[in-house]
Amino acid sequence: MFNLVVLTGRLTADPELRYTANNTPVTSFSIAVSRRYKAGEEAQADFINIVAWRQTAEFVTKYFQKGSMIGIEGSIQTRRYVDKETGKNRTAFEVIANNVQFVESKRDGSAAANEAPASFSNAGANEFTDLSGEADDDMPF
Repeated sequence: MFNLVVLTGRLTADPELRYTANNTPVTSFSIAVSRRYKAGEEAQADFINIVAWRQTAEFVTKYFQKGSMIGIEGSIQTRRYVDKETGKNRTAFEVIANNVQFVESKRDGSAAANEAPASFSNAGANEFTDLSGEADDDMPF
Protein backbone atom coordinates (compact mmCIF):
# COMPACT_ATOMS: atom_id res chain seq x y z
CA MET A 1 0.00 0.00 0.00
CA PHE A 2 1.10 3.55 -0.69
CA ASN A 3 0.68 6.70 1.35
CA LEU A 4 2.66 9.26 -0.62
CA VAL A 5 1.87 12.94 -1.02
CA VAL A 6 3.76 15.39 -3.22
CA LEU A 7 2.72 19.05 -3.01
CA THR A 8 3.96 22.47 -4.01
CA GLY A 9 2.42 25.58 -2.54
CA ARG A 10 2.99 28.81 -0.67
CA LEU A 11 3.23 29.09 3.10
CA THR A 12 0.25 30.95 4.57
CA ALA A 13 2.18 32.16 7.63
CA ASP A 14 5.71 32.16 9.04
CA PRO A 15 6.47 28.71 10.51
CA GLU A 16 7.34 28.68 14.21
CA LEU A 17 9.67 26.13 15.79
CA ARG A 18 8.34 24.47 18.95
CA TYR A 19 9.65 21.64 21.10
CA THR A 20 7.85 18.65 22.59
CA ALA A 21 8.23 17.67 26.26
CA ASN A 22 11.11 15.43 25.11
CA ASN A 23 12.79 18.44 23.43
CA THR A 24 12.01 17.23 19.88
CA PRO A 25 11.73 20.09 17.35
CA VAL A 26 8.39 20.34 15.51
CA THR A 27 6.60 22.89 13.37
CA SER A 28 3.07 22.98 11.97
CA PHE A 29 2.11 25.22 9.08
CA SER A 30 -0.25 25.33 6.15
CA ILE A 31 0.36 25.84 2.46
CA ALA A 32 -1.98 27.17 -0.19
CA VAL A 33 -2.07 24.81 -3.17
CA SER A 34 -3.70 25.99 -6.40
CA ARG A 35 -6.54 23.83 -7.66
CA ARG A 36 -7.08 23.29 -11.37
CA TYR A 37 -10.03 25.17 -12.75
CA LYS A 38 -11.76 25.64 -16.06
CA ALA A 39 -11.28 28.69 -18.26
CA GLY A 40 -13.50 31.53 -17.12
CA GLU A 41 -13.76 30.25 -13.54
CA GLU A 42 -12.16 31.96 -10.59
CA ALA A 43 -8.90 30.42 -9.37
CA GLN A 44 -9.23 28.36 -6.19
CA ALA A 45 -6.80 27.07 -3.60
CA ASP A 46 -6.78 24.32 -1.02
CA PHE A 47 -5.12 24.96 2.33
CA ILE A 48 -3.19 21.89 3.45
CA ASN A 49 -1.90 21.41 7.01
CA ILE A 50 1.72 20.23 7.21
CA VAL A 51 3.74 18.94 10.18
CA ALA A 52 7.54 18.69 10.10
CA TRP A 53 9.67 17.07 12.79
CA ARG A 54 13.29 17.23 13.94
CA GLN A 55 15.83 18.51 11.36
CA THR A 56 13.10 19.04 8.77
CA ALA A 57 11.28 21.36 11.20
CA GLU A 58 14.49 23.28 11.86
CA PHE A 59 15.19 23.57 8.12
CA VAL A 60 11.68 24.88 7.34
CA THR A 61 11.67 27.46 10.14
CA LYS A 62 15.15 28.69 9.19
CA TYR A 63 14.72 29.09 5.43
CA PHE A 64 11.00 29.58 4.73
CA GLN A 65 8.58 32.36 5.54
CA LYS A 66 5.04 33.43 4.70
CA GLY A 67 4.62 33.46 0.92
CA SER A 68 7.61 31.19 0.21
CA MET A 69 7.01 28.49 -2.40
CA ILE A 70 7.83 25.07 -0.95
CA GLY A 71 7.91 21.53 -2.30
CA ILE A 72 6.88 18.78 0.10
CA GLU A 73 7.02 15.00 -0.08
CA GLY A 74 5.41 13.14 2.77
CA SER A 75 2.44 11.06 3.88
CA ILE A 76 -1.09 11.73 5.09
CA GLN A 77 -1.77 11.11 8.74
CA THR A 78 -5.08 11.30 10.59
CA ARG A 79 -5.55 12.24 14.19
CA ARG A 80 -8.74 11.93 16.25
CA TYR A 81 -9.66 14.36 18.99
CA VAL A 82 -12.66 15.69 20.90
CA ASP A 83 -13.71 19.25 20.02
CA LYS A 84 -13.51 21.23 23.29
CA GLU A 85 -16.36 23.57 22.28
CA THR A 86 -18.90 21.01 21.08
CA GLY A 87 -17.68 17.80 22.73
CA LYS A 88 -17.95 16.02 19.36
CA ASN A 89 -15.36 13.64 17.95
CA ARG A 90 -13.34 15.14 15.10
CA THR A 91 -10.67 13.89 12.72
CA ALA A 92 -7.78 16.05 11.56
CA PHE A 93 -5.93 15.28 8.32
CA GLU A 94 -2.37 16.51 7.93
CA VAL A 95 0.68 15.81 5.83
CA ILE A 96 3.82 14.68 7.65
CA ALA A 97 6.72 16.18 5.68
CA ASN A 98 9.59 13.78 5.01
CA ASN A 99 11.38 15.88 2.38
CA VAL A 100 11.12 19.60 1.69
CA GLN A 101 12.76 21.72 -0.98
CA PHE A 102 12.84 25.16 -2.50
CA VAL A 103 10.67 25.53 -5.59
CA GLU A 104 11.62 29.11 -6.49
CA SER A 105 15.00 30.47 -7.43
CA LYS A 106 16.99 32.34 -4.80
CA ARG A 107 15.95 35.94 -4.30
CA ASP A 108 18.64 38.56 -4.77
CA GLY A 109 19.81 40.13 -1.53
CA SER A 110 18.42 37.44 0.75
CA ALA A 111 21.28 36.21 2.93
CA ALA A 112 19.40 33.20 4.28
CA ALA A 113 18.37 32.03 0.81
CA ASN A 114 21.93 32.38 -0.47
CA GLU A 115 23.26 30.13 2.31
CA ALA A 116 20.47 27.54 2.18
CA PRO A 117 20.88 24.05 0.74
CA ALA A 118 18.56 23.21 -2.17
CA SER A 119 16.51 20.72 -0.16
CA PHE A 120 16.33 18.71 3.03
CA SER A 121 15.44 15.05 3.43
CA ASN A 122 14.84 13.02 6.58
CA ALA A 123 16.37 10.09 4.70
CA GLY A 124 19.87 11.48 5.29
CA ALA A 125 22.11 14.33 4.35
CA ASN A 126 22.11 15.12 0.65
CA GLU A 127 25.28 16.35 -0.98
CA PHE A 128 24.98 19.04 -3.63
CA THR A 129 27.56 20.23 -6.10
CA ASP A 130 27.50 23.75 -7.48
CA LEU A 131 27.57 23.46 -11.27
CA SER A 132 27.22 27.17 -12.00
CA GLY A 133 30.90 27.49 -13.06
CA GLU A 134 30.87 24.41 -15.31
CA ALA A 135 30.94 24.77 -19.07
CA ASP A 136 28.01 23.24 -20.93
CA ASP A 137 30.50 21.03 -22.85
CA ASP A 138 31.43 19.27 -19.60
CA MET A 139 27.87 18.27 -18.72
CA PRO A 140 27.14 14.54 -19.06
CA PHE A 141 23.81 15.12 -20.82
